[in-house]
Amino acid sequence: MQAVNVLCIKWGKKYGPEYVNKLHSMVRRHLHRPFRFVCLTDDAQGIDPAIEVKPIPAVGFDEFDQRKPWTFGHGWLKLTSFANPLYDLQGRTLFLDLDIVIVDSLDPFFEQPGAFTVIKEWDKSDGTGNTSCYLYTIGAHADALEHLKNDYPASIAQVRNEQEFITGYLARQGKLDYWPDEWCRSFKRHCLRRGLMGWFAPPTIPKGARIIAFHGKPNPPDAIAGVSGKWYRRVLPTQWVADHWR
Repeated sequence: MQAVNVLCIKWGKKYGPEYVNKLHSMVRRHLHRPFRFVCLTDDAQGIDPAIEVKPIPAVGFDEFDQRKPWTFGHGWLKLTSFANPLYDLQGRTLFLDLDIVIVDSLDPFFEQPGAFTVIKEWDKSDGTGNTSCYLYTIGAHADALEHLKNDYPASIAQVRNEQEFITGYLARQGKLDYWPDEWCRSFKRHCLRRGLMGWFAPPTIPKGARIIAFHGKPNPPDAIAGVSGKWYRRVLPTQWVADHWR
């Protein structure tokens, strides 16, 4: 069976090394084929030595390569995953955000055809993808970085973040596909009990889910502790997050 890649990226102080270590551990439990796990980062301290770590690559775009302040927000540095070359990586690659919890097998993700497969954003109707999880071939979309660089700042004038940029760009090329809806679910939107039930019953894993995305608040440690992060939202301590996020 051909080996595949699993890629993540960590920059700044928002997520500690434990997020990388736990993601690697979850992938090992849920991917049953040869794989190479690589973390791109600006700080490898605390990351398990068993994990392959590489610096966030230079891509020939000064705004990124000089780490201008705007590039640290809204996921923009994730676009460095489209560099060509990307060190010695080749072939099919599953990119995973750090703030996810894997609850079932990842094998079916690598069985999907298509140039770029991503989560369909849950709260938008315009086709925007959510890049918490996407599948692509290393080097196949380096033209997106060239467009970003050559047309900057016009290239980002109409988008709020990297996922609007990359999914819009690839959609215009006819290269955008989506995962089955049930595979990737939002903790806030699909796991929390609705209304008053949230005060009396803990969140649940939706049927068919493989990945739970923790965008915004709460994050996985908050969910384990029963901390909402928002005054208007009740989250009871969630044991299944602790069971899987390890």
